Amino acid sequence: MDGILLIDKPVGITSNDVVRRVRRLLRTRRVGHTGTLDPLASGLLPVAVGFGTRLVEFLMEGEKSYRATLALGVSTDTQDSEGKVLEQRDPSGVDCDRLLAVCATLTGDQQQVPPMYSALKRDGVPLYKLARQGIEVERPPRQVRIERLELLRFDTPSAEIEVDCSKGTYIRTLCHDLGAKLGVGAHMTSLRRLRSGFLQLEQARPLDNFDPDNPPKVGEGPFLSLRQALAGWPEVRLDSEAVRRLRHGIPPMLNQVAGDPLSPHDKVLLLEGERLLAIAMFAPQREKEKRGDFELLRVFAAE
Repeated sequence: MDGILLIDKPVGITSNDVVRRVRRLLRTRRVGHTGTLDPLASGLLPVAVGFGTRLVEFLMEGEKSYRATLALGVSTDTQDSEGKVLEQRDPSGVDCDRLLAVCATLTGDQQQVPPMYSALKRDGVPLYKLARQGIEVERPPRQVRIERLELLRFDTPSAEIEVDCSKGTYIRTLCHDLGAKLGVGAHMTSLRRLRSGFLQLEQARPLDNFDPDNPPKVGEGPFLSLRQALAGWPEVRLDSEAVRRLRHGIPPMLNQVAGDPLSPHDKVLLLEGERLLAIAMFAPQREKEKRGDFELLRVFAAE
């Protein structure tokens, strides 16, 4: 049982709660999630099962899409509605044009300071544990990219936005920064993940919709096979000699594969017919490795 189960996570439970319930549903222990959603957040949570856990790092690389609501005029210590109010200001002077103008300044490459209430660690200790003790430490800013920041609705003091962003972006911090630029403060009041890479919320199902007596099967509905979970990645098919070499851990030569043209550093799926054998990076003319034109990242051929 190897694949990615797409869950529409409800508000009020943690991502680890979802993992525990999937373990019971599928009666297997090897389960993990691909990117935490806080209890306040809902939406797409890809859950890796079996060898699907070996895809987690690749699935987390993709761009994410979110829909969020925020409240202007109130700043909190967690940057969302679950935190302690730090400051209140009158947001009535903010109109739609001003809000749109500030949203435009927050698109593109950004330096974002992660929040104290996060799972990032300092000397092995999660920041949120330090924050609960009243300890605040310096957090170096991280490079993120806001590809799209669209204002869907504005009814003072509430606004609804939709965001396409790089991995590692904190949407509540984006809401906080938006309020700071407006000079009135803001905090996030709801969050829903719509997309993770090529995976869409429309493909997911709520946990309560699954029947424990008739659990989902790999390749059906929201339970994607390894290859289905990586749909959208370039695919190349190996000839018989390349398959034989791969089973011995030797990457294929370019003249042993068939597929669309590739550029150096492209990550691709290596297939035998329709079966996924490996994930690799196209690396022609490697100086340190002359046995093939691909760098093997994950190999499933012997499994």
